Amino acid sequence: MSVFIWKRKNSKNKDKTENKNFKYILSFNGTKETVHIKIKNQFKIFFKNFKFLKPKVKNTQVIIFTRQFSTMINAGLPLISCLEILYNQQNNPTFKQTIKKIKNFVETGETLEDSFKKFPDIFNEFFVNMISAGEKGGILDIILARVAAYMEKMAKLKKKIKGAMIYPAITMVVALIVIGIILVFVIPVFSEMFQEFGGALPISTLFVIELSNFIVNKIEYIIVLFAFIIFLINKICSTQKGKIVIDIFILKLPVLGILMKKIAIAKFTRTMSTMMASGVSILEALNIVAKISGNKSVEFAIIDVKQEISSGHSMADSLIKTGVFPSMVCSMVAVGESTGKLDIMLGKIADFYEEEVEQAVKNSVDMIEPFLLIFIGLIIGWLIIAMYLPIFKMAGTMG
Repeated sequence: MSVFIWKRKNSKNKDKTENKNFKYILSFNGTKETVHIKIKNQFKIFFKNFKFLKPKVKNTQVIIFTRQFSTMINAGLPLISCLEILYNQQNNPTFKQTIKKIKNFVETGETLEDSFKKFPDIFNEFFVNMISAGEKGGILDIILARVAAYMEKMAKLKKKIKGAMIYPAITMVVALIVIGIILVFVIPVFSEMFQEFGGALPISTLFVIELSNFIVNKIEYIIVLFAFIIFLINKICSTQKGKIVIDIFILKLPVLGILMKKIAIAKFTRTMSTMMASGVSILEALNIVAKISGNKSVEFAIIDVKQEISSGHSMADSLIKTGVFPSMVCSMVAVGESTGKLDIMLGKIADFYEEEVEQAVKNSVDMIEPFLLIFIGLIIGWLIIAMYLPIFKMAGTMG
């Protein structure tokens, strides 16, 4: 018995789907049989095992999810129905699968807090604790709305800071590229020309030529050195002691330190205000705020405040003892404690410092931009003048 097999892709299946249809024609001793077989595309399944290939969940997607979740619960929809709707309308495959898993956990009887806690990469400790407060207080829709508003304000602040830093960063990178091109490609041409003419060269010209020769001849070592420096900085930042030293150093810098302290205070007061207004205890709120402060020096200060409050001291006195928080913040916190409206007062402090951060970023950029332009102009101008000095000297001699 002889068997011959021909494989032909089904022309009717023109759409690109996960399953591919193939037609197999089998011949058994001259008798042909046609068999249609579906072959599942294994590539997507294979790559699903690699986490780094999965699309990341953006902060804006979490904000939209939280806002919509709040609206649906407020409208009276059951939790399962809310999660089902949010799952169906989600485009990000990673977030889509996360919502599906949360829905499955809730269906099996787990609380929302425990379900969200299983995904710390997407929902941080602040989010989970706010969900817990909403569930226990029966005001989940209100809590979710507050979380969404908080995240929107934090995202807006972060966006403004990043946006303000883009122009100086691009200017610096372009300047370094231009200076590098001049030193590597332009200066060697002038150097060969000067060697042909002979004669003594000015000190500035000799320095630029030697610098160019060093960069051209040692380019491999320079690249390795820069790579090693970057690796060393990352290694230091990954250790606990390294983070502490760097964060303390940053806070002591003249301009950047003041800005970073204002950002930390704005984040601290906004988070505390949101959590306390939602019914989270002050000690639990401080414990969470310390972890998401973003600066080790501020984190240790908040931990000290928590310990002082646990010992019976007021929050205002505890903040004063740290030496990190300005006197205005401590005074307003004292007023909030005495009136019983600490969450409202913290919100007002956050509003003030968010405006202060916005203005400080704008002022810093306004100050950095002209300084960068002047600095870059001086460097490039000095390189050009150093190369043309011998030419001017030779022209004067010939004249």
